[in-house]
Amino acid sequence: MFGGVLSVPVNNHHLRKSGNRLITTNLGENDSKSASMLLGSIAKLRSPLLLKTLKVALYIGGLYVCGKVGWESVMRMGIGTRELFFYETFLYYNPLLLITMMVWLWGVNLWVFARSGVDYAAIFYLGPDHLTHKEIWKCARWMTTIILTSMTAYLYLYSHGDVSLAASQPVVLYFSAVLILIIPFNIFYMPSRYYLLWTFWRILFPVQTVTFSDFFLADILTSMSKVLSDLERSVCRMVHRQVATVAWFEADSVCGSHSAAIPLVLVLPYLFRLFQCIRQYKDSKEVANIWNAGKYMTAVPVIFLSALKYYIDPDTWTYSIQPAWILAGLANTFFSFFWDILRDWDLSVFTRIFKFTRPNICSHLLYGRRWVYIWVIGSNLVLRWTWTYKLSAHLRNNYITVFIITLLEIYRRFQWAFFRIENVWNKINNPKRTSSSSHQSNPQPLQNDVVSEREKLIAYSHSLGV
Repeated sequence: MFGGVLSVPVNNHHLRKSGNRLITTNLGENDSKSASMLLGSIAKLRSPLLLKTLKVALYIGGLYVCGKVGWESVMRMGIGTRELFFYETFLYYNPLLLITMMVWLWGVNLWVFARSGVDYAAIFYLGPDHLTHKEIWKCARWMTTIILTSMTAYLYLYSHGDVSLAASQPVVLYFSAVLILIIPFNIFYMPSRYYLLWTFWRILFPVQTVTFSDFFLADILTSMSKVLSDLERSVCRMVHRQVATVAWFEADSVCGSHSAAIPLVLVLPYLFRLFQCIRQYKDSKEVANIWNAGKYMTAVPVIFLSALKYYIDPDTWTYSIQPAWILAGLANTFFSFFWDILRDWDLSVFTRIFKFTRPNICSHLLYGRRWVYIWVIGSNLVLRWTWTYKLSAHLRNNYITVFIITLLEIYRRFQWAFFRIENVWNKINNPKRTSSSSHQSNPQPLQNDVVSEREKLIAYSHSLGV
């Protein structure tokens, strides 16, 4: 509100307001200094930086309170119940926390794109009211707060004997999340919510031309297949009223670890991408789409061969099925790795994504550095294999390990998104640019009189799956 500290003249006994009426004052020198200090303090309190600092402090304080109450609630339980209940709590809340982490990292992606001049809105066909990185982070903050508050209430109520009330916490949370996503009112960023729902619909039924946003989101879903599997098990337990029963390790449970729905849900994202590739081949006749479909097909035997471990004797698994599973896993890992490097990223354009229009320390440390490319390629290979190994059935009940692996896969996808979108942006801006010249300067900005040509290039890029 105030531009700075208000200084009161010492020798002037008349202060003029916004009107013309004169106001007489008898302020002395000490009084005027006190008034000046008071107004200065108010101005500082209204400072945006101070308000942001207070918000961050309150946010961190709230997270600390949730952590403290949750930990004390777990410690109140008996040793036998504690472990079972912890894993059950983990089942309901870890998929939502991982989704929230993806939202946080997507905000970082958008922040870098905005700083480096990448027009991601044009690539994804977003309207003028699309969410910026600040709004994405705002959504992530609310998601984090609500999920952790619900989890803390769940732990607290169960540890204090209110089992039925505790069981309602994840149910209310899941129902509220779905309601907010589909509510037909112009609140909570309705255009963006409906854009997301429409993209999901196109992924489920790829009967129309596949756009970049369609297969970009479908690729993200392949990294979230374990999250989708946990969501299915959580909803299954809610439907069958098994929440807060600490009996979900039982093999004969409707939603237990032997459920046939687990491999089916795990494989769905890969099948969605497979169908998209077939549709893209139908539209463009590009053979590369058939090869891409083969990449996703290699994930199917990895998942289903691993699931057989629960339904056959151990010797048959060890000597007959496991070698085939290892070979399928290696094929999927290296196929996916080389496709990332040669097609999704195109090594020749590792040039501009971290060069900001206003360079700062982040741009200086990352832009054009050889170690960045070595790290990206090496970590992508390791995490590709780790993610394939995660699909092994023997890890199904080792939830901490699987959570960490899933978190690493989310990081890999976050890292992948930078260069995937950079590749598309370079092809749109410089369709005739050769590999040898791609290491020179940034792409030249498009002029207003070639907007239609740019739209054609985007559409063509979408049809080829670039």
